[in-house]
Amino acid sequence: MGVVYLVRHGQASFGAADYDQLSETGVAQSRVLGETLRPRMPRVDAVITGTLVRHRQTADACLAAMGVKLDARRSAAFDEFDMDEIIVRYEPKYEDRTVLMQDIATAPEPRRAFQELFSLAVARWVSGRHDDDYKEPWRAFRERCIRGMEELIRELGASKNALVFTSGGPITAICQELLRTPDEHAFRLNTALANCGVTKVVYSERTRFLSTLNEHGHFEGTQRALLTYR
Repeated sequence: MGVVYLVRHGQASFGAADYDQLSETGVAQSRVLGETLRPRMPRVDAVITGTLVRHRQTADACLAAMGVKLDARRSAAFDEFDMDEIIVRYEPKYEDRTVLMQDIATAPEPRRAFQELFSLAVARWVSGRHDDDYKEPWRAFRERCIRGMEELIRELGASKNALVFTSGGPITAICQELLRTPDEHAFRLNTALANCGVTKVVYSERTRFLSTLNEHGHFEGTQRALLTYR
């Protein structure tokens, strides 16, 4: 049996001009993850990242802590959906990003306010009733992620171990397929995915199954301050 470990990236720079950069907490999370994985994964056969900066930065810090020197291969199949577009399609005034940031910043609880906005925007996207509004409708995104996973497994071959550094959306889509979760419930999983949490998919020639979901015990106990979800 082979194993693909899907790693959600470390905390990005919420509220900054460039979200697609790890925060200091995100870098620390990636290092702790690497220290945790080092004894668990004495052999790593392949490393894959999405094409986003936060994917690569998470991989770099994690692999350094693991002592793994493999070059990571980039694959757009594991990229996140276009969050900006999804929000703007739900609320057109947020095409001006400064308006969005002002509204979020002046809310009593900015992170909660953003999460509520994000949930409503994603629900519109996933519903399938507005597919013509999006460059990549939910079903196309889902198929892209599942296809990327299948292609990776075929490339790996039997009994290999791979690390994939990606985002919550692709992990959600892949787990939805494995668990046969209806579309309308799929993103309940997304909101629970921890930064630098690990989801383990075991595969053989004939089957794939979800072994563990969103492992983040490495951020409990003395590392509790590193547990984040956004």
